[in-house]
Amino acid sequence: MDQSPIGFLLLALTGLATYSALNHTEVRERYLLWTDGVLIRKEYDRLFTSGFLHGDWIHFAFNMMALLSFNQVLELRFGIWYFLLIYFMSMLGGSLLALYIHRNHGEYRGLGASGAVSGVIMAFIVLYPNADLSFPFIDIGIKAWVIGFLFVIISIFGMKYQKDNIGHDAHLGGGITGVLLALALEPSLAIENWWMVLLIMVPSLIFFFILLRNPAIMYVENYWGEEAHQLKIYKMPKKKQPTLDELLDKISNQGIDSLTSKEKNLLEDYQRNL
Repeated sequence: MDQSPIGFLLLALTGLATYSALNHTEVRERYLLWTDGVLIRKEYDRLFTSGFLHGDWIHFAFNMMALLSFNQVLELRFGIWYFLLIYFMSMLGGSLLALYIHRNHGEYRGLGASGAVSGVIMAFIVLYPNADLSFPFIDIGIKAWVIGFLFVIISIFGMKYQKDNIGHDAHLGGGITGVLLALALEPSLAIENWWMVLLIMVPSLIFFFILLRNPAIMYVENYWGEEAHQLKIYKMPKKKQPTLDELLDKISNQGIDSLTSKEKNLLEDYQRNL
């Protein structure tokens, strides 16, 4: 089967963007997914532009190999425009989930086409759950449904424990978006491959429900949402207050205007006690 030019076009555009980002720090910083850049600066284009950048050429190669392995089938099944819809909406879905998970991490940065590619792969899996998938250097076929289920489980635990530098949140967000779009474009899949849909969606929905009900699962180790009274309370150590001598030294060296409002109130308290 001849490869579609759309796959190579996406590869070329992503390659050019990656080359520019790797050679120009200002390009990388302006277009990667940065939490404060989106939420505070309102640079919403980052939700898409980050999907064309990669941290290195190995990262780029893996994503593009996966894209070229699956895009042709989806284009034949849905057409070029619907394939592009799946690709870019999965890119957006991955970025949005990563943004939600890291909404309180102002310095979070992410990049890569993994969300978009995950959407393409998961759309293929829900279409052909019994297909045999092989990998480079592994001369055995693994059923697509096994890959799909492991993908969801690994993504969930990867998001929870964050032990590596992989964007599991973008993977899961993009993958789920790809599944939902495949179902929207071909609703009969919900009946024909209902078991595959449940295998992907049930653990994902359970995780999202737990996450929405108790966001602490992302911050407390080995915590999956027990009752509140069972959760060990972690208190931040109180910041040591400056002594009167320290406040007077600061005034002597920097002037009275250098004191913060809290320090001025503290100075008044010291004076009243004296």
